[in-house]
Amino acid sequence: MVNTSEFSKRIQTIIEYYELSASSFAEKIGVQRSSISHILSGRNKPSLDFTLKVVEAFPQVSLYWLLLNKGSFPEDTISPTKELNQKTENANLFTELENKPEAVNEPDKPDQVNAPPVTYSNYNAERKAIARVIIFFKDGSFEEYHN
Repeated sequence: MVNTSEFSKRIQTIIEYYELSASSFAEKIGVQRSSISHILSGRNKPSLDFTLKVVEAFPQVSLYWLLLNKGSFPEDTISPTKELNQKTENANLFTELENKPEAVNEPDKPDQVNAPPVTYSNYNAERKAIARVIIFFKDGSFEEYHN
């Protein structure tokens, strides 16, 4: 059973850690500002949907920590500023790949998956548009961007 007052304290911890206002926190996870206010005041209990939105928006927040206070927060050592900007940087990467096709595949990179090289001339000559980019992280997670 989730202790509502403890849950709201952990939400407040997340807000303070990322130096956000309740309003910007609500925007970041995609809920109305009143939802945050009601949860922080203890008026409403958090829904599963709300909880999953928090965990999805903030990768350093462990589901077990948020629900049961088991584990730790932050989960790893990425700085909060770097993490918040990571999605923006990854979105910019998608734009860069569209504008600089030669960056799509750089041979001889040790971490690169073996794939046939895509050269600038092949890319340009075939006039292929990027449909999606998938970025795999070493922690097993990934992000997918669609054009």
